[in-house]
This record gives sequence, C-alpha cells and structure tokens, in this order.
Amino acid sequence: MIDIIGVRFKKVGKIYFFDPGELEIKRGEPVIVETARGVEYGLCEIARRPESEEKVIQPLKRVIRVATDEDAIQLEQNKQREEEAFDICLLKIKEHELDMKLIEVELTFDQNKIIFYFTSDGRVDFRELVKELAAIFRIRIELRQIGVRDEAKLLNGIGICGRTLCCATFLGDFQPVSIKMAKEQSLSLNPTKISGICGRLMCCLKYEEEVYEFLNHGLPCEGDIVGTPDGDGEILSVNVLRQIIKAAVRKKNSDEPVVGFYALQEVKVLSKGKRLET
Repeated sequence: MIDIIGVRFKKVGKIYFFDPGELEIKRGEPVIVETARGVEYGLCEIARRPESEEKVIQPLKRVIRVATDEDAIQLEQNKQREEEAFDICLLKIKEHELDMKLIEVELTFDQNKIIFYFTSDGRVDFRELVKELAAIFRIRIELRQIGVRDEAKLLNGIGICGRTLCCATFLGDFQPVSIKMAKEQSLSLNPTKISGICGRLMCCLKYEEEVYEFLNHGLPCEGDIVGTPDGDGEILSVNVLRQIIKAAVRKKNSDEPVVGFYALQEVKVLSKGKRLET
C-alpha cells in the first residue's frame, strides 16, 4: 500500500494520484504539483488515503506544496493571458484561412507551455500558425485537435432534458455508448431523440444499462406466444421496468382475443414469435 491524494486540474476533469509526502492535505485544498506537462495548480479531491500499488501508475510524482495566495494570483493572471491568447489565435487562424474551430486555450501554471484546443473535420496543416504563435508568445506552443464530445465538455450547454450537460457537470471520463443500449431501454431509435448536442449518442444511455440488462434477462419479446391464467395469447408489448406484459388472449368459449395485462410470473412462454392461428 502507498499513501496518495487525488488531484483534479479542471472542474470536471480526471482525477490524478500524487504522493503527498509529509504534507497534511485536506479535501478541497489547492496544491502545486509537478506533472508531465510541467508545474500545475489543482484541487485536492481525494484526501490522503492508502492505495494498492497496482492501481497507481509509477513513478508517482510528489506534491510540491500547498498553494499560497500568491499562487492564486498567478492563476488569475494566467487566465487573463489565456483570454488574450485566444483572441490572437483566432485572428491568426483567419489570416491563414485554416479550416479549424478554436475551442479553448490553456496555459500551464509555470507558463512554460500554452495549449490551443481546436476541432476540425479533417487534418490541418498548422505549421506556419505554430511558428507565428511561438514568435508572439515566446514559449512552447501545442495545437491539439479534439473530438466533438470533448468540445461539448469544454463549452458546456443545455441538453434535451433541460439540464446542463453531464460531461461538463460531473462526468470525469467518457464511457462507451452503443445503439444496443437504446434498444434495450425500448427508446426511439430516431437519432435526434437519442443524440446529445455533440451529435453522438447521449452519455445518459449508459446510466441504466446494467438495470435494463438485468430486467431484460429472461423477459419474453413482442410476438411470443405465452400461456396466461386466462388462456394462450400473443404478447403485444412489454413493460420492462414494471415487469408486466400486454397480451391478446383468446379465452375459452370466445372467438375474439381479449387484451389483458399480466405480471411476468403469471405467464409461460410457449413459442417464440409465432402468432395464434385465426
């Protein structure tokens, strides 16, 4: 076991582990740490706790110090420089007529490198742009192309549910989402209804996936022939959450089928997808 703290560098970013050394750091305290990108300012999201070495990526970098008021002032100054850099980069992109959309600018805390995040439909030759930006800012320049989901996370917005985007509110990492999840939840497969503002499948389809997988296990399908307390019938629809089926049942001494609702434990599947003979 090894003592660690968890540090987050962005509001809804990934949490990284660091070695606190002899420092007593509480959750919510700002810290200065050394990362692969250089010295960074972050917030402690996980207070000191022991963690198994298998879950820690070695070598574990140490916390330099608890952040001071001077560090907070520098952080604000960096944000001002980021805004200035954003406007300058926009102008240069327009001058070079590059097919790219600038999303965000990030300056490392030690002002050693500035990162420009952008989206584009294809590859972009930005070599001349990098040269001009390097001449202006006189620090290391990195242009990083991101996807549409990352763009939505950075820009934030309102989803079709009327709430702020999950990715910009609490999701630290994106989870794989498939059309199979929408089918299991009996949702409309209309792309406009199951896609987020990023144009990809909504992240919330993942939330109830395990529940629907469990409830769908052993559940009959529409068109199956089942035996019910009132007689044999054909399933018209299935309510997954309530575990109730709607079936057209042909009762004894009756020529026309009657629609009824039955709990799952009341029915028995007789055959798959075969309609009752008329």
